[in-house]
Amino acid sequence: DDLAQMLTGLNLFVFAHDHVGHGQSEGDRMVVSDFHVFIRDSLQHIDLMKKDHPDLPVFILGHSMGGAISILTACERPNEFSGLVLISPLVVANPEVATPIKVFAAKVLNFVLPNLTLGAIDPNVVSRNKKEVESYTSDPLVYHGGMKISFVIQLMNAVAKIERSLPKLTLPILVLHGLPDKLCDIKGSYLLMDTVQSQDKTLKVYDEAYHALHKELPEVSTAVFKEILTWIGQKVSAAGGPSHT
Repeated sequence: DDLAQMLTGLNLFVFAHDHVGHGQSEGDRMVVSDFHVFIRDSLQHIDLMKKDHPDLPVFILGHSMGGAISILTACERPNEFSGLVLISPLVVANPEVATPIKVFAAKVLNFVLPNLTLGAIDPNVVSRNKKEVESYTSDPLVYHGGMKISFVIQLMNAVAKIERSLPKLTLPILVLHGLPDKLCDIKGSYLLMDTVQSQDKTLKVYDEAYHALHKELPEVSTAVFKEILTWIGQKVSAAGGPSHT
């Protein structure tokens, strides 16, 4: 919400939704039949907004798993978007989690026990800002249970598809990532920068920041907001008009 409010201050129209199985949307928590459902829903939402606001440049902004969704959404329509902003995106599987033996075990378990639950996310690796960690922990719309094997498999499928799809991207890209991020490995952002065909691509690394850069210590979040606002502002000016994100 903080970021959306700042973007509307640039005369941008901002919209978002809760993905299936998340927040106030329907479905079992953190369960999806196919990762592509997230991309399909995002494109439907974008199309609805474009009907009401035609002829405006469209930017996509995604964080974490939303970064993976944003990348694959942009890959579905490579020429439709004016820019892509990614905060700590999921691009590669965490090497500690996705060892070959664990990946094999997950695939076997997905057939036998797809609803088996793995460990929950440690809220202390989300941000160094204790107030934000408390807010995250107490938010009833955040799912605090463990990830089901079936969902882990969908994330692994998404990561594999991203790696194949990155060379399709030619649009302007801004990536922001914390170096010690324990949830989405920064190696994914390095891979993205090396692989996309975009001429206009920028990676900003925050040496000590954790995963949720927009919910980090004030000096980090302020810098991140400024970076995003400046970047989108420049792109909108170049496109010659207002926009929706």
